[in-house]
Amino acid sequence: MATIHCDIVSAETAIFSGEVTSISLRGTIGELGIHPGHAPLLTGIAPGAVQLALPDGQNEVFFASGGFLEIQPGVVTILADMAQRAEDIDEAAAESARQNAERALAESAAEFDFSLAAAQLAEAHARLRTIEELKKRHH
Repeated sequence: MATIHCDIVSAETAIFSGEVTSISLRGTIGELGIHPGHAPLLTGIAPGAVQLALPDGQNEVFFASGGFLEIQPGVVTILADMAQRAEDIDEAAAESARQNAERALAESAAEFDFSLAAAQLAEAHARLRTIEELKKRHH
């Protein structure tokens, strides 16, 4: 089975490095499915799930808050602003962040930073979608 090397790194740490058979994630240009032999590409990534198919048939799910994706022959590098394994996401904290951001948007005042609240809301929704992806894979 053909594989491609994948590295997921953030400012804090390297979170994954290994061979995979495919990668799927949401880029700024849309949904991306990456397999061995993919054409070189450099694009931004949107907050959300990064799904890796491993050679043994297992799948790993990560959350990336944004960043860049670079595809070169034989290697894919995901340079995430922040990344973590999906099972490490605190669902209650993500739900609380979503509620706080929605409340801030609803109660907006003149000095309110709408773009910051909207970005926080988008990230909270992306974390929750990542948790849902993980739950689907375990059932």
